Amino acid sequence: MAPSVVPDDQVLLEALAGGDVGALRQLYDRHAPWISTRLMRRCNDREVVADVLQDTFVAVWQSAERYRGTGQVGAWMWGIAIRRLVSRLRSRRDVVLLRDPAASVGPSAALEDELLAGVEYGDLGRAMAALSPELRAVIQATVLDGLTTREAGRLLGIPQNTVKTRVHRAKAHLRASLVEGARP
Repeated sequence: MAPSVVPDDQVLLEALAGGDVGALRQLYDRHAPWISTRLMRRCNDREVVADVLQDTFVAVWQSAERYRGTGQVGAWMWGIAIRRLVSRLRSRRDVVLLRDPAASVGPSAALEDELLAGVEYGDLGRAMAALSPELRAVIQATVLDGLTTREAGRLLGIPQNTVKTRVHRAKAHLRASLVEGARP
């Protein structure tokens, strides 16, 4: 008996674009746990996270044929999820955004989270920890989450130009800290 072949995300997305709802179930089973975990690191309301997760997979289902095939499907789906969260929270003042997520890696963590956890304990992790919470938040939103400065401003509740300024300052601090740490 031949072992079953597990289709990769790209194949599943193509099948979904062709109308295969079973492909959506496989994508959901594979990606919903880590997307939900990452969303919970950004928002303190489980109901909002559940709604955003559902909206994300509806958007994946509706736009599967528009996926350009560049980059990883998981990264594309995370982009949809974080933008849905930003959109959902625009008018909500009763939901707290968590700006300094705990880095816990469990057996079901995404590869990206495992890599980020590895970085956390290296030179970059120490340099990030030395940043002020405001600077760390903009780096997390723009670099780690891939948001535009406009989206990061909405998420963090600050003007877009403030995001740009903080990103510039954070990069300068990181550079200086990494150079200093590289000296013998």
